[in-house]
Amino acid sequence: MIATELAAHVATLAAEPKGINTQGIVTFFASNIAPILLAVLGVIFIGRASRGEISKVLTSSAIAIVGLAFIAGAATLFFVGDYLIDLIFS
Repeated sequence: MIATELAAHVATLAAEPKGINTQGIVTFFASNIAPILLAVLGVIFIGRASRGEISKVLTSSAIAIVGLAFIAGAATLFFVGDYLIDLIFS
């Protein structure tokens, strides 16, 4: 009896493959990890500015802004590519 139920359960799991929830992962990083990293960067920038290292703060800020622009560009290309694939193959 237990073996029959186990076999039925294994057959059910094998019949229904599940993918990775990438949308959930991206949402988790965007809502939890990114704000923490930005707060850490802000604390570092404020600490440097209070010591008088304004040029280093401006350089680091510019690098951070360029990095965010690259991330936004990559996300945009992802959606544009998805749109093009849907357009070509539909």
